[in-house]
This record gives sequence, C-alpha cells and structure tokens, in this order.
Amino acid sequence: MEIIKRDKYLQKIRRFIDKPVIKIITGMRRTGKSFFLKQVIDELKNNGIKDDQILYIDKDSLAFDHIKDYKDLDNFVNKNFKKKKKRYLFIDEVQEIDEWQKAILSFFNEANTDIFITGSNAHMLSSELATRLSGRYIEFPIYSLSFKEFLDDFRKNPSKDIEEEFQLYIRFGGFPAIHNFELKQESIYPYIASIFDTVVLKDVVAKNEIRNIKLLENIIDFVLDNIGSTFSAKSIADYLKSQRLSVGVETIQNYLAYLEAAYIVQKVPRYDLKGKRILEIYEKYYLNDLGIRHARLGFRKDDISDYLENLVYFELIRRGYKVKIGKLSDLEIDFIAEKDEERIYIQVCYTLYGEKTKGKSIKERESDPFFKLIQESDFNTKLLISTDKISGSNELEIFQTMNIIEFLLNESLVRRI
Repeated sequence: MEIIKRDKYLQKIRRFIDKPVIKIITGMRRTGKSFFLKQVIDELKNNGIKDDQILYIDKDSLAFDHIKDYKDLDNFVNKNFKKKKKRYLFIDEVQEIDEWQKAILSFFNEANTDIFITGSNAHMLSSELATRLSGRYIEFPIYSLSFKEFLDDFRKNPSKDIEEEFQLYIRFGGFPAIHNFELKQESIYPYIASIFDTVVLKDVVAKNEIRNIKLLENIIDFVLDNIGSTFSAKSIADYLKSQRLSVGVETIQNYLAYLEAAYIVQKVPRYDLKGKRILEIYEKYYLNDLGIRHARLGFRKDDISDYLENLVYFELIRRGYKVKIGKLSDLEIDFIAEKDEERIYIQVCYTLYGEKTKGKSIKERESDPFFKLIQESDFNTKLLISTDKISGSNELEIFQTMNIIEFLLNESLVRRI
C-alpha cells in the first residue's frame, strides 16, 4: 500500500526531532496516526539513522501483546536497544499499556532517547500521573483529511469538476483508508460504521466500563443529529425523557466527556462578547469526521448548512485557530477564530440567496451580527462563507463573502481579508 505523506504534519514535527521533548501524536483511530509515525521513521532513515537505532511498538499488533504495563515496556525497550547509541522510540496506541507514563519518563531522562508516541484517548494526558509529563511533551493532533488533502493527495482519478469532488468529500468524509474503495455509499458507509464501532467499543465503552450501551447509543445519535446546534446535557435528558428513558444530567455529561476524550466530537464553548466570559451551558459539538454521521444516520440534504459549519470549524482547527461560538446580545456568531493577535468573526450558510423571512433576506440575517459588531466598535475581520460562487467585499466593506471551496483550498485567503 502506498503511503501518502501528510506534509503539513511533518513540517510541524520536524523542528522537534532530536529536541528534549516527548512528541505525542493524538487523534481518533484511523485518522492516520500510525502511518504518520512510519513517515517520521522513513524520514529518519533517509537522514542516515540506522535500523538498530529505531524501535517501533504497535499495541494494535498481537506481536506486542505481551507488553501489558510499564514494567513490561521498560524490559522490552532496554532489551532491544543499545544504550550507547542515539535511540528513537516509537509507540503506537500507548494508552493500551498500564501506567505507561512511568516508563516513558524513565526513557526521557536518558538523554540519548528521542520519544514519539500516539494515543486515541485524551484521558491519557489528563490523569494525575500524566501531569508528571507536564512541560516535557508537545502534542500534535492529527485529524481526518482536509479537503485539500482529499483532493490533491488521495484522489487518484479525480473528477474534473471540483464541485463534484466537494460533494464526495461532504458525503464520505476524510478517513484516509476510504480511498482504497470506490467512493460509493454501499462501499464506504459500512467501512466507516465499522471504524466507529471500534472507536466506541475500545475508547468509550471498554475504557470507561460502560454497561448501559443502549443509553450511550441514544446519546450518540442525539449528538450526531444535532451537529451545529446549541444544546446542553439537560436538553438531552429532556429528549430521552420524551422517549421514556430516565437519566440524570451528570451521567449525560460524563458520556459526552467520554465521546470527546475519544476524539469523536469536539465541544465548542459559547463566548459572550459583551460580558467577555465563557457561558457554561448550550455549547455546540462538531464531529471529527462527517462520514460517521452519514454512515450511522444517513445523508440528509436538508442538513447541508450544518455539514458546512462542521467543515469550516475543523479547517480552522487544522490551521491552528482557537475557536468559540459568539453571543452578542440576542445574536449568534457561528465562530470566533483567534490565533496570535488575529481575530476573525465567521458566519456559515448554504446560500445567501433565497426567500425573505420576516422582511429580511438570508444575507441580511447572516450579516446582522457583523453590523452589530461595528456598532460596538469591533473592527476585526468579518467573513461570510457559503456555497455561492461570488467572493469579495460587501458594498459597505464591512465584511467579506467567500465561497467555501475557495476557503478550504487556500489558507492564505483569510489572512488577506
């Protein structure tokens, strides 16, 4: 199988090779972490590092099933590595090793060991023991394919129609391995469903010893069905009550946290721009890969605006922005994206052209928060993203409009606005 380089991630990690920090690659299963480790290994070998200086442990392989805890790991590494040489240690799915942090810290304290590990559960970095790694590691999140990667690197015989390719991306998502199949629903959705079942079983159910699988499935389906909508744990509890299922808010909060820890979803907080504070309820959740939603619930054209919002959110995250939802009086801003000294306000919709509602066009409704921001003397960049093909400034030059494909394929465009 051909391994296609994830160049953007390689660029980020190169500067930390041979530096005294542990490199921790995180993300949901099947988003390419294992292949990425192998790409780092190939790069080391191309730079003259010998095979006996590299040790790769794959906890998804039965060959390493005997490594159960930190003592097994310590014994195996010291048995297979010569201490006098510079050593490069790679461990895939390290969270499968009990108290792995103890061994990793021991290796880290040996100046000649450079460490790269992957994990599929965020709890591995939130435990009391993991705090001992604080200041000694850098996290490199890996996501499913961006549209640019999907189009430029993974599509062997792409359609000449970029709109058609974009529709494929929306329908099937960005798991790298889907490109081993024909991009058709009957091939892709069963495969994605099997990925999702594995993630839920290993990183949610088993990890958290969940017994009420039916409750978990109901919560998952609610979240998937409400991507892009604000809700709270109480909203879910009320919905389940209407389905004659009684469950406490705290239990639902725990289950949502488990889904987030497994990198299935990301929670995005709401920020009150007037009060300058994070609001404690009614967050939004976005799905790490849209293919999961369609494989489980089916593709629904009427939800296209939510899908577009999901794509824009993760593109901003890939580009290194910190993202919140904005609340401005009674108005909502889809995204407040911040990086360094830059702040961008973003609205996302399917089209700006359609029937008026309560005397206002879609464009007027979507741009209302931008005009309100100007009244509040906030002159940060304002961007309205849609599938419409016309991009540019509005007549008052208060905000920019941009086609979503243009946004996804050209990172520099936002910076020039």
